[in-house]
Amino acid sequence: MFIDEAEIEVFAGRGGSGCLSFHREKFVPKGGPDGGDGGKGGDVVFVGDENLHTLMDSKYKKHYRAKNGSPGEGSNKTGKNGENAEIAVPLGTIFREDGKVIGEILSHGERFAAAAGGKGGRGNARFKSPTNRAPREFETGREGEKKLLKLELKLLADVGLVGFPNAGKSTLISVLSSAKPKIADYPFTTLIPNLGIVDCFNYRSFVIADIPGLIEGAHTGKGLGIQFIKHIERTSMLLFLIDMTEQNPKKAFDVLKGELKKFNPEILEKPMLIVLTKTDIDPDAKFPKRIGGIPVYPISSISRTGLEELKHYCCETVLRNN
Repeated sequence: MFIDEAEIEVFAGRGGSGCLSFHREKFVPKGGPDGGDGGKGGDVVFVGDENLHTLMDSKYKKHYRAKNGSPGEGSNKTGKNGENAEIAVPLGTIFREDGKVIGEILSHGERFAAAAGGKGGRGNARFKSPTNRAPREFETGREGEKKLLKLELKLLADVGLVGFPNAGKSTLISVLSSAKPKIADYPFTTLIPNLGIVDCFNYRSFVIADIPGLIEGAHTGKGLGIQFIKHIERTSMLLFLIDMTEQNPKKAFDVLKGELKKFNPEILEKPMLIVLTKTDIDPDAKFPKRIGGIPVYPISSISRTGLEELKHYCCETVLRNN
């Protein structure tokens, strides 16, 4: 199951209390204070894992708690620090608190400490002074941070496919990469985003993302696209897929572009390309070189026409912008 949002509560560990102790041994009946400090409470830490592709674990486990620090001991022994609570998340995860972004994870192994453990309290040895040689003061450990977090996953991809339902996005990603999305001749076959890796020249590659088709009014919640537009916000370029049987390709392009603009105008600052799909329906048809000032690439995923040229263009654009 693909889950790209989750709300969780995290509790960092409490610091251990300092120790009240005095040194005692044979022939030293009145030794000085030797109470050690308490250990620090554990942090709540998120760790990027390239093998994860969904927030499903965090969707169903709502609370995460780190261990408390141990109290200090006599003989100036510091208490053991509490163990961190480490939570694996997919790359592209954003963390929000009260609606504000407080962190994100973009690479494998990257760590983000979302909640800090409480500091351990000082033992009475810390309070010794020339005027107070036998202090009975010590500190209790401090509480760890408690936070309510919203996790949001934005897939990391280089090329984003945008188009109406049944425009041929899933078929294209299946022939350009090893991805195997569900393909059928009815709208909204794609219900979740799909990622595929496309091999380039010079042993390079790029990641391509297919999101569910958009319809007019998607930015207001119509159709499925509004849930997934965010997954193309981080891409280097956009491919607008338009079925060649569209009576007015320019209008179709304007509608798609308009939905993205209403969602986030910055998306349209990326390099764009219009891909006319299903040209095998009429191989002799004449196609425009540009629509709305944007270059047009006619292709057929069935007959494999134009795919190498399209892949080469994407490779050059992605490598140039990375």
